[in-house]
Amino acid sequence: MVKLIALDLDGTLLNEDNYISDKNLDAIKFAQTNGVEVVVATGRAHFDVQSIFKDTGLQTWIIGANGATIHQPNGELFQSVPINRNEALNILGWLEQEGFYYEVFSNDSIITPQNGRELLAIEMDRVTSGNPDVSIEQLKHAAEKQYSQTGFSFIHSSKDLTGTGMDFYNILAFSFDEDKLKRGKAHFKGTTDLTIVSSAKHNFELEHQNASKGIALNILASKLNIDLKDTAAVGDSYNDLSMLRVAGRSAAMGNAPDEIKKSCHEVTLPNVEDGVAHFINSLIHGTKI
Repeated sequence: MVKLIALDLDGTLLNEDNYISDKNLDAIKFAQTNGVEVVVATGRAHFDVQSIFKDTGLQTWIIGANGATIHQPNGELFQSVPINRNEALNILGWLEQEGFYYEVFSNDSIITPQNGRELLAIEMDRVTSGNPDVSIEQLKHAAEKQYSQTGFSFIHSSKDLTGTGMDFYNILAFSFDEDKLKRGKAHFKGTTDLTIVSSAKHNFELEHQNASKGIALNILASKLNIDLKDTAAVGDSYNDLSMLRVAGRSAAMGNAPDEIKKSCHEVTLPNVEDGVAHFINSLIHGTKI
Protein backbone atom coordinates (compact mmCIF):
# COMPACT_ATOMS: atom_id res chain seq x y z
CA MET A 1 0.00 0.00 0.00
CA VAL A 2 1.47 3.35 -1.07
CA LYS A 3 1.45 5.83 1.83
CA LEU A 4 3.34 8.75 0.25
CA ILE A 5 3.41 10.07 -3.32
CA ALA A 6 6.07 12.57 -4.43
CA LEU A 7 5.22 14.68 -7.46
CA ASP A 8 7.56 16.75 -9.58
CA LEU A 9 6.05 20.03 -10.76
CA ASP A 10 7.27 21.35 -14.14
CA GLY A 11 6.63 18.94 -16.98
CA THR A 12 4.82 16.65 -14.54
CA LEU A 13 2.05 18.09 -12.38
CA LEU A 14 1.91 21.32 -14.40
CA ASN A 15 0.68 21.35 -17.99
CA GLU A 16 2.28 23.40 -20.78
CA ASP A 17 0.47 26.51 -19.55
CA ASN A 18 1.92 26.09 -16.02
CA TYR A 19 -1.43 25.11 -14.52
CA ILE A 20 -2.60 22.12 -12.48
CA SER A 21 -5.43 20.52 -14.43
CA ASP A 22 -8.73 19.74 -12.74
CA LYS A 23 -8.10 16.00 -13.19
CA ASN A 24 -4.69 16.22 -11.50
CA LEU A 25 -6.14 18.38 -8.72
CA ASP A 26 -9.00 15.96 -8.11
CA ALA A 27 -6.60 13.00 -8.06
CA ILE A 28 -4.37 14.65 -5.44
CA LYS A 29 -7.33 15.45 -3.21
CA PHE A 30 -8.65 11.91 -3.72
CA ALA A 31 -5.29 10.50 -2.56
CA GLN A 32 -5.24 12.78 0.49
CA THR A 33 -8.81 11.80 1.36
CA ASN A 34 -7.66 8.18 1.27
CA GLY A 35 -4.89 8.85 3.80
CA VAL A 36 -2.00 9.15 1.33
CA GLU A 37 0.60 11.84 2.04
CA VAL A 38 1.18 13.91 -1.10
CA VAL A 39 4.48 15.76 -1.48
CA VAL A 40 5.52 18.20 -4.19
CA ALA A 41 9.23 17.81 -5.00
CA THR A 42 10.50 20.55 -7.28
CA GLY A 43 13.42 22.67 -8.32
CA ARG A 44 11.25 25.71 -7.63
CA ALA A 45 11.26 27.71 -4.42
CA HIS A 46 8.61 26.77 -1.84
CA PHE A 47 6.99 30.23 -1.97
CA ASP A 48 6.61 29.88 -5.73
CA VAL A 49 4.82 26.54 -5.21
CA GLN A 50 2.53 28.19 -2.66
CA SER A 51 1.67 30.83 -5.26
CA ILE A 52 0.78 28.09 -7.77
CA PHE A 53 -1.38 26.40 -5.09
CA LYS A 54 -3.28 29.62 -4.44
CA ASP A 55 -7.03 29.14 -4.97
CA THR A 56 -6.66 25.35 -5.42
CA GLY A 57 -7.24 24.44 -1.78
CA LEU A 58 -4.09 22.28 -1.84
CA GLN A 59 -1.76 21.93 1.12
CA THR A 60 1.16 19.53 0.91
CA TRP A 61 4.69 19.06 2.12
CA ILE A 62 7.03 20.86 -0.30
CA ILE A 63 10.51 19.64 -1.16
CA GLY A 64 11.92 22.76 -2.82
CA ALA A 65 15.14 23.93 -4.48
CA ASN A 66 15.88 20.38 -5.69
CA GLY A 67 15.87 19.04 -2.13
CA ALA A 68 17.71 21.87 -0.38
CA THR A 69 14.56 22.81 1.55
CA ILE A 70 11.62 20.92 3.06
CA HIS A 71 8.55 22.90 4.14
CA GLN A 72 5.57 21.63 6.11
CA PRO A 73 2.02 21.91 4.70
CA ASN A 74 1.47 25.01 6.89
CA GLY A 75 4.48 26.69 5.22
CA GLU A 76 6.93 26.35 8.12
CA LEU A 77 10.50 25.34 7.30
CA PHE A 78 11.26 21.80 8.45
CA GLN A 79 14.82 21.42 7.13
CA SER A 80 17.29 23.20 4.87
CA VAL A 81 20.77 22.57 3.46
CA PRO A 82 22.25 25.83 2.13
CA ILE A 83 25.34 26.15 -0.05
CA ASN A 84 28.41 27.51 1.71
CA ARG A 85 28.05 31.29 1.47
CA ASN A 86 31.57 32.05 0.18
CA GLU A 87 31.33 29.24 -2.34
CA ALA A 88 27.97 30.53 -3.55
CA LEU A 89 29.38 34.02 -4.07
CA ASN A 90 32.35 32.58 -5.98
CA ILE A 91 29.96 30.61 -8.21
CA LEU A 92 27.92 33.73 -8.94
CA GLY A 93 31.06 35.71 -9.71
CA TRP A 94 32.11 33.09 -12.27
CA LEU A 95 28.63 33.01 -13.85
CA GLU A 96 28.69 36.81 -14.19
CA GLN A 97 32.15 36.71 -15.71
CA GLU A 98 30.92 34.18 -18.28
CA GLY A 99 27.75 36.16 -19.08
CA PHE A 100 25.16 33.74 -17.67
CA TYR A 101 21.62 34.54 -16.67
CA TYR A 102 21.24 33.08 -13.16
CA GLU A 103 18.79 32.73 -10.29
CA VAL A 104 19.61 32.22 -6.62
CA PHE A 105 16.97 30.84 -4.26
CA SER A 106 17.01 32.29 -0.77
CA ASN A 107 14.48 32.03 2.06
CA ASP A 108 11.94 34.42 0.59
CA SER A 109 13.12 35.55 -2.85
CA ILE A 110 14.68 34.54 -6.15
CA ILE A 111 17.70 36.76 -6.70
CA THR A 112 18.67 37.50 -10.28
CA PRO A 113 20.87 40.10 -12.04
CA GLN A 114 19.27 43.31 -13.26
CA ASN A 115 20.62 42.74 -16.77
CA GLY A 116 19.79 39.01 -16.85
CA ARG A 117 16.77 39.22 -19.14
CA GLU A 118 18.69 41.47 -21.50
CA LEU A 119 21.43 38.82 -21.67
CA LEU A 120 18.88 36.15 -22.65
CA ALA A 121 17.30 38.43 -25.27
CA ILE A 122 20.73 38.94 -26.87
CA GLU A 123 21.37 35.17 -26.79
CA MET A 124 17.97 34.52 -28.34
CA ASP A 125 18.74 36.82 -31.27
CA ARG A 126 22.20 35.36 -31.72
CA VAL A 127 21.03 31.73 -31.68
CA THR A 128 18.09 32.24 -34.02
CA SER A 129 20.05 34.38 -36.52
CA GLY A 130 22.80 31.77 -36.63
CA ASN A 131 20.42 28.83 -36.95
CA PRO A 132 17.18 29.42 -38.90
CA ASP A 133 15.88 25.99 -37.81
CA VAL A 134 15.62 27.14 -34.21
CA SER A 135 12.14 28.43 -33.31
CA ILE A 136 12.30 31.82 -31.62
CA GLU A 137 8.79 31.17 -30.29
CA GLN A 138 10.05 28.10 -28.39
CA LEU A 139 12.93 30.10 -26.94
CA LYS A 140 10.56 32.91 -25.92
CA HIS A 141 8.27 30.36 -24.28
CA ALA A 142 11.21 28.90 -22.31
CA ALA A 143 12.27 32.39 -21.17
CA GLU A 144 8.72 33.40 -20.23
CA LYS A 145 8.32 30.21 -18.21
CA GLN A 146 11.47 31.15 -16.29
CA TYR A 147 10.18 34.67 -15.68
CA SER A 148 6.74 33.43 -14.55
CA GLN A 149 8.04 32.44 -11.11
CA THR A 150 7.04 34.39 -8.01
CA GLY A 151 9.37 36.39 -5.78
CA PHE A 152 12.08 37.90 -7.99
CA SER A 153 14.55 40.32 -6.43
CA PHE A 154 17.00 42.12 -8.74
CA ILE A 155 20.65 42.96 -8.02
CA HIS A 156 23.37 44.76 -9.97
CA SER A 157 25.94 42.06 -9.22
CA SER A 158 26.74 39.31 -6.73
CA LYS A 159 28.77 41.86 -4.76
CA ASP A 160 25.40 43.22 -3.56
CA LEU A 161 24.94 39.97 -1.62
CA THR A 162 28.20 40.19 0.34
CA GLY A 163 27.51 40.46 4.06
CA THR A 164 23.75 40.05 3.75
CA GLY A 165 23.56 36.90 5.88
CA MET A 166 21.17 35.26 3.42
CA ASP A 167 20.99 31.51 2.94
CA PHE A 168 21.52 30.38 -0.65
CA TYR A 169 19.84 27.06 -1.45
CA ASN A 170 19.96 26.68 -5.20
CA ILE A 171 21.81 28.40 -8.03
CA LEU A 172 20.31 28.01 -11.49
CA ALA A 173 22.31 28.98 -14.59
CA PHE A 174 20.34 29.41 -17.82
CA SER A 175 21.52 29.90 -21.40
CA PHE A 176 20.30 29.35 -24.95
CA ASP A 177 23.93 28.86 -26.02
CA GLU A 178 24.60 25.09 -25.91
CA ASP A 179 28.38 25.51 -25.87
CA LYS A 180 28.16 27.93 -22.95
CA LEU A 181 26.00 25.46 -21.02
CA LYS A 182 28.51 22.68 -21.66
CA ARG A 183 31.35 24.90 -20.42
CA GLY A 184 29.40 25.72 -17.29
CA LYS A 185 28.59 22.10 -16.51
CA ALA A 186 32.21 21.09 -17.14
CA HIS A 187 33.50 23.89 -14.90
CA PHE A 188 31.50 22.71 -11.88
CA LYS A 189 31.50 18.98 -12.57
CA GLY A 190 34.51 18.18 -10.40
CA THR A 191 33.34 20.20 -7.38
CA THR A 192 32.95 17.54 -4.70
CA ASP A 193 30.82 19.56 -2.27
CA LEU A 194 28.15 20.44 -4.85
CA THR A 195 25.39 18.53 -6.62
CA ILE A 196 24.86 19.52 -10.25
CA VAL A 197 21.61 18.62 -12.02
CA SER A 198 19.55 19.80 -14.97
CA SER A 199 15.79 20.32 -14.87
CA ALA A 200 15.30 21.56 -18.44
CA LYS A 201 17.07 21.83 -21.77
CA HIS A 202 18.58 25.26 -21.18
CA ASN A 203 19.81 25.08 -17.58
CA PHE A 204 21.98 23.47 -14.95
CA GLU A 205 21.51 23.82 -11.21
CA LEU A 206 23.84 23.68 -8.23
CA GLU A 207 23.03 22.68 -4.63
CA HIS A 208 24.89 21.42 -1.58
CA GLN A 209 26.15 17.85 -2.03
CA ASN A 210 23.71 16.72 0.67
CA ALA A 211 20.73 18.25 -1.14
CA SER A 212 18.74 16.27 -3.67
CA LYS A 213 15.12 15.26 -4.13
CA GLY A 214 16.05 11.67 -3.24
CA ILE A 215 17.78 12.63 0.01
CA ALA A 216 14.87 14.90 0.96
CA LEU A 217 12.32 12.17 0.19
CA ASN A 218 14.24 9.77 2.43
CA ILE A 219 14.33 12.33 5.27
CA LEU A 220 10.64 13.15 4.93
CA ALA A 221 9.57 9.50 4.78
CA SER A 222 11.54 8.88 7.99
CA LYS A 223 9.92 11.92 9.65
CA LEU A 224 6.47 10.57 8.74
CA ASN A 225 7.37 6.99 9.78
CA ILE A 226 6.83 5.71 6.24
CA ASP A 227 9.04 3.00 4.78
CA LEU A 228 10.57 3.94 1.43
CA LYS A 229 9.04 0.80 -0.10
CA ASP A 230 5.65 2.39 0.63
CA THR A 231 6.48 5.56 -1.33
CA ALA A 232 5.93 6.44 -4.98
CA ALA A 233 7.36 9.19 -7.16
CA VAL A 234 6.72 10.59 -10.62
CA GLY A 235 8.84 13.00 -12.67
CA ASP A 236 10.11 13.91 -16.10
CA SER A 237 13.66 15.22 -15.83
CA TYR A 238 17.21 14.56 -14.65
CA ASN A 239 16.79 16.41 -11.35
CA ASP A 240 14.08 13.83 -10.53
CA LEU A 241 16.33 10.78 -10.89
CA SER A 242 17.50 10.72 -7.27
CA MET A 243 13.92 10.42 -5.93
CA LEU A 244 12.75 8.11 -8.72
CA ARG A 245 15.56 5.72 -7.81
CA VAL A 246 14.78 5.58 -4.08
CA ALA A 247 10.97 5.46 -4.23
CA GLY A 248 9.26 2.12 -3.84
CA ARG A 249 7.36 2.68 -7.08
CA SER A 250 8.43 5.15 -9.75
CA ALA A 251 6.87 6.47 -12.93
CA ALA A 252 8.26 8.61 -15.70
CA MET A 253 6.00 11.00 -17.52
CA GLY A 254 5.20 10.17 -21.12
CA ASN A 255 6.98 13.40 -22.10
CA ALA A 256 10.20 12.41 -20.25
CA PRO A 257 13.48 11.60 -22.04
CA ASP A 258 14.18 7.91 -22.66
CA GLU A 259 16.88 7.81 -19.96
CA ILE A 260 14.33 8.85 -17.33
CA LYS A 261 11.81 6.29 -18.62
CA LYS A 262 14.40 3.51 -18.45
CA SER A 263 15.17 4.42 -14.83
CA CYS A 264 11.55 3.96 -13.68
CA HIS A 265 9.29 1.02 -12.98
CA GLU A 266 6.66 2.34 -15.38
CA VAL A 267 5.67 5.18 -17.69
CA THR A 268 2.48 7.18 -17.28
CA LEU A 269 0.76 9.56 -19.72
CA PRO A 270 2.35 12.92 -20.68
CA ASN A 271 1.72 16.05 -18.61
CA VAL A 272 -0.68 17.37 -21.27
CA GLU A 273 -2.80 14.23 -20.80
CA ASP A 274 -3.04 14.33 -16.97
CA GLY A 275 -0.31 11.72 -16.44
CA VAL A 276 -0.14 12.48 -12.71
CA ALA A 277 -3.84 11.72 -12.25
CA HIS A 278 -3.41 8.53 -14.25
CA PHE A 279 -0.52 7.43 -12.00
CA ILE A 280 -2.23 8.38 -8.72
CA ASN A 281 -5.42 6.57 -9.65
CA SER A 282 -3.45 3.44 -10.56
CA LEU A 283 -1.75 3.57 -7.14
CA ILE A 284 -4.95 4.06 -5.18
CA HIS A 285 -6.80 1.32 -7.05
CA GLY A 286 -3.80 -1.03 -6.94
CA THR A 287 -3.44 -1.43 -10.70
CA LYS A 288 -0.45 -1.28 -13.03
CA ILE A 289 -0.34 1.46 -15.64
